[in-house]
Amino acid sequence: MGDDWRGHYRLDPAGLFRAAPADRGDRTDAVGVARDGAQGDPGQAREFKYERGVQPAPKLGEWVEVLTKILEKDAKLPRRERRSTQRLFEELRGCGYDGAHDSVHRFVRAWRDERARVPAQAFVPMSFAPGEAYQFDWSHETITLQGLPLTIKAAHMKLSHSRMPFVRAYFRETQELVFDAHDKAFLFYGGVCRRGIYDNMKTAVEAIFVGEARQYNRRFQQMCSHHLVEPVACTPASGWEKGQVENQVGNLRDQLFRPKPRVKSLAELNAWLEDQSIGYAKRTKHPEFKDRTIWEVFQDERASLMELRGPIRRLRRAGGPGQHHLPDHGRSQPL
Repeated sequence: MGDDWRGHYRLDPAGLFRAAPADRGDRTDAVGVARDGAQGDPGQAREFKYERGVQPAPKLGEWVEVLTKILEKDAKLPRRERRSTQRLFEELRGCGYDGAHDSVHRFVRAWRDERARVPAQAFVPMSFAPGEAYQFDWSHETITLQGLPLTIKAAHMKLSHSRMPFVRAYFRETQELVFDAHDKAFLFYGGVCRRGIYDNMKTAVEAIFVGEARQYNRRFQQMCSHHLVEPVACTPASGWEKGQVENQVGNLRDQLFRPKPRVKSLAELNAWLEDQSIGYAKRTKHPEFKDRTIWEVFQDERASLMELRGPIRRLRRAGGPGQHHLPDHGRSQPL
């Protein structure tokens, strides 16, 4: 184009080189040339937008490490106990931060969004403090009821610290019976843990999102809120996250359901299962505290359990409390 191109061309606001007005002999603009060198259409102006890539936060810069440590500690608390951005801002102000609330809000939101997007953050520790958590699951077992073989559903709960087991048999696996199993287990333990670890059973979880985010069933949430329990759902296809209760299913199947127990009612079976669970705990060494039995560790853990609040009020089905109607019989069977 030569060194004198500036005298013949100008840069218009759309970012295109056009013929300069000094060229009076031809009023028609030259074919536009885009900034990237491609041929452009003079009739279609390019639109350029400015987007800020990094939000400056000069006041927050020196406080990022402090705020990150607070957020990491806060993330370990039950969801209802985690602080809002306003509370975090006030805490930083108390430590000497004199910046704006918006900087804190943007950082906290980005930190929590990033944590929720990473599946690795949905980590369930293999070591638990006393009263911290229990694990819950179902299994299918076979018994002999009134002389006839029958497949029943067994609800399993296990305290994650002491490994104390609880098993209760039901004819079906419904949400009402999930609630009943929790009521009976908490009564058996004499208290409640702060967290409950579940697989993604349909009676509890309606939708699974990335990481640990779940949409829980409304009535299941009501049950957890009643007992002040924070539910934690496992990552799909990661049964090891509740490996204790899954091991219990296999171990107690050998102990309790082989050979098949012969009973006249589920009430008789459930009373026997409680006695056998206690006997198993008294004769089995704890896997971590090898000089003590599961029962001995459980006795110490009971002091760390939350106070029992009693059964949740719920709709009754097929008769009175603790009863389940069997279509094959003209009466309700106690659970």
